[in-house]
Amino acid sequence: MLEPKKIKRRKQHRYRGAFGRKATRGTQLAFGTVGLKTQEAGELTARQIEAARRALTHSVQRGGKIWIRIFPHTPVSRKAAEVPMGSGKGSLDRYSTIVRAGTMIFEMGGLDEQAAKTALRLAAYKLPLLTKIVTTSLL
Repeated sequence: MLEPKKIKRRKQHRYRGAFGRKATRGTQLAFGTVGLKTQEAGELTARQIEAARRALTHSVQRGGKIWIRIFPHTPVSRKAAEVPMGSGKGSLDRYSTIVRAGTMIFEMGGLDEQAAKTALRLAAYKLPLLTKIVTTSLL
């Protein structure tokens, strides 16, 4: 799964205020010809990104190229079950990333458009956000 090799701080705030705005960067296709774009804001964990990536690679079966445009940098802590309140912040549980509306998550290239759309649709089922498939017309 995706996780940073080195982080500056072991525990961080979770940036809950970023959900309200639309994305301004990373909204266009940059590498491939077909991409998966979010339509709503939310938080994606490393497990969700990995599940979607595995669905993509399984669908295309060694064809084409896949680009992952997001990375889970933010550590998320969690307290153990049935622990009383107090006694500090919980231990590190997972890594996640905040995704704003309009962010490109995956891009694909090097295969026909219909196969790429099918693969991206299968990957979209693994994500908890509303997404859409965008293409670029190569004329």
